[in-house]
Amino acid sequence: MPAPPPAPRLGWWDHTWRFGLALTAGLVLWVVAVLAADQPGAGYSDLQSGWLAVGDPLLGLVALVVTGFRRRWPVPVAVVVTLLSGVSAVAAGAWVLALCSVATRRQVREILPLAALALLASIGFEGLYPSDDSLPLWAAGLVATLIVAVVVAVGSSVGADRARVQSLRDRAETSEREQQARVAAARAAERTRIAREMHDVLAHRISLVAMHAGALTFRDDLPREQQAQVARTIEENAHLALSDLRDVLGVLRADVPDPSLAPEPPQPGVDALPGLVEEARAAGTRVTLENRTGRDLPPTVGRTVYRVAQEALTNARKHAPGCPVTVTVSGGPGEGVHVEVANPLPVTAGRGLPGAGLGLMGLHERVDLLGGSLRHGPERGRFVVAASLPWAA
Repeated sequence: MPAPPPAPRLGWWDHTWRFGLALTAGLVLWVVAVLAADQPGAGYSDLQSGWLAVGDPLLGLVALVVTGFRRRWPVPVAVVVTLLSGVSAVAAGAWVLALCSVATRRQVREILPLAALALLASIGFEGLYPSDDSLPLWAAGLVATLIVAVVVAVGSSVGADRARVQSLRDRAETSEREQQARVAAARAAERTRIAREMHDVLAHRISLVAMHAGALTFRDDLPREQQAQVARTIEENAHLALSDLRDVLGVLRADVPDPSLAPEPPQPGVDALPGLVEEARAAGTRVTLENRTGRDLPPTVGRTVYRVAQEALTNARKHAPGCPVTVTVSGGPGEGVHVEVANPLPVTAGRGLPGAGLGLMGLHERVDLLGGSLRHGPERGRFVVAASLPWAA
């Protein structure tokens, strides 16, 4: 049998009414014994009468005091109180309380020995306080057995209720922990998504800033107006990068309970590709855009197409500055959408810009989530980044 659930903590009122009821039951039985002793022909000796008047109440009070420790040592207390109930009528109420407490644990190996001990104690009580109308031994044993059975049944019922309540409480706590784990996982996934967005956007902005700054560094012969235009472009992209970073950090602050609930600007899709291409052209990259889809893509697919083009253009500026880039989007419902960004391999490796190497990894994750495929690398003298994504009919 499984271990019994921990007994709930009791307040002062719970202790008071339990002990009051036990004392009342014991006093009632003691009064009955006293009245029986006063009957003519009872035949009580002076020792029995003295014990009934003094010893019985004192041992009954001792039994009540000992019963106060039943929640810490239920079985030893029940044994002591059961033995006391065999020589004290006042201890009968304490015995009921002690045996009921043990029965709440629903441990058969504890209840059966105590029940047998209680039957022996009842026989001893009958011998200590005999009367003319005493029941036969077998009948007294039957009554004692019924009383023990009722006490055990009540205690077992209370224990079953406690176990059921504890099971519901454990189930609720487990459900709450699982819910917290799901929320934490969702928050972590959302923060990862936001971090990926931050990488894509900031890498694009910073590469533009670095490209224009490099132009100012190596082209000191630029006309003053063109220098001013490049400086304005650097300033604009720096401000945009700071604004994007501020928005992301605002979402990732520790005091935001759920990043997914924070407002975020609309994410760009295929319709934003012309603007992306214009930014790249303004940075000095020759870009050709060809969109053959002829209709709007699903939002999630469109965002992924945009991010593929953005990351590929950023890498082209970093590693193949000055090389022309072609961006091709094709496909249709039912056949999928394909985006390819290609540029000629540079004859000599440029100085390039440092990178964390996370951009293409992030693209792989994006494409995999949609059930698509991504490839990147040299192909017939070109560096190609190509993705194929499903497009339902």
